[in-house]
Amino acid sequence: MRIIALVACALLTLTGCTMGSAPAGAPGGHSDPSTVEPTPGADAPEEIVEVADFREPAAEVVAGMDDEALAGAVVIGSFDGTDPSAGAALVADNALAGAIVMAYNLPENPTPDDVRAVTGAITEASADREAPVFLGVDQEGGPVSRLGTAALDMPPLMAFGAADDPALTTAAIQAQGEDLRGLGLTADFAPTADVTIGARDAAINVRSAGDDPALVSGTVEAAIRGYSDAGILSSAKHFPGHGALTDDSHDTLPVSEKSIADMDERDIAPFRAAVAAGVPMVMMGHIGLPGSEDTPASVDPDAYAELREVLDYDGVVVTDAMNMGAVPAGPRGAESVEAIRAGADLVLLPPDAQASVGALREALDSGDLDRERLVEAAERVVAMQLWQEHAAELAVTVDDHTARIDALAESALTVVAGECTFAEPVEEVAVVSGEQAAISAFTAQAEENGLSIEANADTTVALDEGASADVVYGTRGPWRLAGSRADTVLAGYDDYDAGFGALARYLTGETDAGGALPVEVDGVEAPDCR
Repeated sequence: MRIIALVACALLTLTGCTMGSAPAGAPGGHSDPSTVEPTPGADAPEEIVEVADFREPAAEVVAGMDDEALAGAVVIGSFDGTDPSAGAALVADNALAGAIVMAYNLPENPTPDDVRAVTGAITEASADREAPVFLGVDQEGGPVSRLGTAALDMPPLMAFGAADDPALTTAAIQAQGEDLRGLGLTADFAPTADVTIGARDAAINVRSAGDDPALVSGTVEAAIRGYSDAGILSSAKHFPGHGALTDDSHDTLPVSEKSIADMDERDIAPFRAAVAAGVPMVMMGHIGLPGSEDTPASVDPDAYAELREVLDYDGVVVTDAMNMGAVPAGPRGAESVEAIRAGADLVLLPPDAQASVGALREALDSGDLDRERLVEAAERVVAMQLWQEHAAELAVTVDDHTARIDALAESALTVVAGECTFAEPVEEVAVVSGEQAAISAFTAQAEENGLSIEANADTTVALDEGASADVVYGTRGPWRLAGSRADTVLAGYDDYDAGFGALARYLTGETDAGGALPVEVDGVEAPDCR
C-alpha cells in the first residue's frame, strides 16, 4: 500500500505528500510538531486532490486481487458484541473493504479508547493490504450518534441549517472529522442531503438542514468541505431524497410519487451540490420509485443510472444499510449481488457479510455477475480509500474543537417567540420540566457559564416542548413548539452540551440568539435575529 501511495504521490506531484502519518491518538499516531493555529473555516489544506486522481493506482491494486478479495472489496460489514477481535476476524477472514462501528460494538458510556480498541484491532489485522481498510460510522450528530460519550457531542444538521453560516459549518464539521479520525475512523456516513417536509417526515426530520433546497444545498456543501479538510470520507444521503416521504425505510419501503426527474429542483439539488463539493460517496436510499414501487432504489438499476446521469457522478455509490426493513428478505447474500449488479459500488451492512462475499464470488463464477462490473466497483472503492489516506496526511490539526461547536450553538439558537436578546438577563433559573438526562446536562453547562440552578428562582425554564414555563427550550423538531404559550420560546434542535451552554449564556445576557427557523412552522412568525 505504501509503495503504491508513494507512486501516486510522484505521479500527481503532490506538494507535501508524506507517508506513515496518523492523527494524534489514533493507532500508531503521534502529535505533529508543525501544527499551526488555524482560522476557523479558512484552514483547508490546498494540496488535497480529487478522488479520481487515485483511480490508476487503485486499478493496479484491484488487478492483483483474487476472486475472494475482489468480492470482499465491495462489502462493509458489522459484527455482534463488543469484542474487537471479532471485528478484526470478520474483516480479515473475508477480505472485506472494512467495517462500520455501531453502538452495540461499544460498552455503555464508551470512552475514546473503547472506540480505538475496535478500530485499532481491525486496522492491525488488515495491515498487510495494499489499500487502507475502511472504518466507518453513522455519526451525524443529534439522534444519530453511534459513538455516544466517546466522540464530540454534535447537534443534527438542522442546527447547522438554523445557523446558515457555511464557514462556521465547515469549521465545526472539520473539528468533528478530526475527532473521528483520532478515534481511528476513516469515514462518517454523513451529511444528510435530504430536504425535509417537517413534522410528517418520519425518518429524517432534524437530520436534514431544513425544508429549503438552497439552504440544504449550502449546508451540505459546507459540511462535505469540513469532512474533507479533516481527512475523513463523507457520504451524501439518501439519494434520490427521503425527506419528503412519510414512511421510515428502517421499517418498510417508502414510495415516492415523483420520479427522479420530477424531484430535480427540490430533492436532487443538495446531491448536485454535494457532487460539486467533491463528495467521495453518495448513499443510495431504500426508496421505491414510480414504475418500481416494490423495488428499493438500492437494488434498482434505473435508479443508479439516473444518479450517474443526473449528477454526472463517477465516485462511490454506497447502499443504505441492507439489513433494514425496506429491503425484501431473501437468501443470505443475494441482496448484495443484486445491489452490485444494479450499480452499487459498496454494500453497507448486509445481514451476513460472510454470506455476501460467498454469494458475490459464486455469482462471479457462474457469470450471474459481470466481472467488469465488480472490478469497476472495487476500483472506485480502493481509489476512495487511497484518497482518504492522502487527505488525512495533509489535514491541518485544529485545537479549538469546543470553541467551534460553541460558536455554532450560539448561531443556531433560534427564537420562536420572544426577543433575540433576553429582555431581563438573570443569574439563576429553576428547571421545571424535561428528561433527567437533559436536566443534568443543562445544569452542568449552566454552572460552567455562570448561571445558577435554584429550585425557588423567579425565572422558570422547561426543557420540554409541551411544558409551561417562562422559557421553553425545544430539544427536538421546532414544529413541536408551535403550541407553546411561554413568553420566550427557543429552538435548540437537540439536547447537546454546546446548545445548553448557548442557552445559559442567552439567559445571562452574555450572548444573543443567532438562528432562524430552517423550516416553516404553522402559526409561528419568529423574529429575525440575523
